[in-house]
Amino acid sequence: MSLETKPWSVAGRSFSSRLFVGTGKFSSPLAMKEALAACGTELVTVALRRADLSGQDDPSADILNFIDAEKYLIIPNTSGAMNAEEAVRLARLGVAAGLPKWVKLEIHPDPRYLLPDPIETLKATEILVKEGFTVLPYINADPVLAKRLEDSGAATVMPLAAPIGSNRGLETRGQLEIIIEQARIPVVIDAGLGTPSHAAAAMELGADAVLVNTAIAIASDPSRMARAFARAVEAGRAAHEMGLPAARREASATSPLTGFLDAEGGRA
Repeated sequence: MSLETKPWSVAGRSFSSRLFVGTGKFSSPLAMKEALAACGTELVTVALRRADLSGQDDPSADILNFIDAEKYLIIPNTSGAMNAEEAVRLARLGVAAGLPKWVKLEIHPDPRYLLPDPIETLKATEILVKEGFTVLPYINADPVLAKRLEDSGAATVMPLAAPIGSNRGLETRGQLEIIIEQARIPVVIDAGLGTPSHAAAAMELGADAVLVNTAIAIASDPSRMARAFARAVEAGRAAHEMGLPAARREASATSPLTGFLDAEGGRA
């Protein structure tokens, strides 16, 4: 049953689903293809280093052969780039290979923690926006950087909830709340969401969407896990749109008994 959350848009493109899905770590391209179909996503990200850009068209080597470009918006990402120069070069290669002029900008030079480089990310965003790219930058949960990227023309900001692939959930919750409060562009929470409940909580904060990869890809049944995330995202967004009740210090009875007890005692 659909909860009928409102459609939304990025750079003028409308989406119904608020779940973006990455394509790494799946046991096979077929498992990835089935999971994408199961969750109803409309946007998938692909690492350019995993796509065959040579023009050789090797169907067994190119992940793009398993993703229907008529059904999904395929966003190349620059994972593996060490600096702005490398990221810009990868983005240009993607367009030359026929991919959309959209890019999920990832620059994380530290191979252990994979934390994004804020200085190089801002620099690359400024260059790519001037070249007409729709830029979706992956960042630390830094409200100041998020505003700088917004002012530079980024189409979204994609702050991390926790380090990539860590499955630790909303460790940056306080900063995410500030980013969402201040943003005039969509906020897509990316990285670290390990369970459907993490995704629901992110949406309850007011995020416009989430991006999930590892938790779906490594599940024993990726398609079933993808569906679980889709439902969690939908539920969390619906709850945010309806308004969440305020927390209370004291209990508040759902069925007050005072009047009933007084009547029974003859005092009502």
